[in-house]
Amino acid sequence: MDINQTLAELKKDPEFAKNVGMVLIHNGVVRGWSRGDRSEVAAVEVKADHAKVEALCREYEKKPGIYKVLAEAREGKLYPGDDLLFIIVAGALREDVKPVLAELLDRIKDEAVSKTEAKV
Repeated sequence: MDINQTLAELKKDPEFAKNVGMVLIHNGVVRGWSRGDRSEVAAVEVKADHAKVEALCREYEKKPGIYKVLAEAREGKLYPGDDLLFIIVAGALREDVKPVLAELLDRIKDEAVSKTEAKV
């Protein structure tokens, strides 16, 4: 996902300005160390359930004050610094948008994406 291009496309929609006062973006990248023991990671093998990611986006788009939710999970062998997960949540107010991004991120990571680390 090209964040700038995606935002530009969203803003072309005449309804965007009528419904959006905040856009939050998550850009998850592959860490060079393991969460568990902080050992060095050479790469990760990522699998994503794209249908589940899409279903979660549609579910959260129905939340009050939310205008649009987009997400892209990358798959395959990825290396430290590579983009892993993009999420965009656009909505009326920060009180609407912030909790949706946080909850959606956790659910995508828990329910739709799995990673296996290759240690150095």
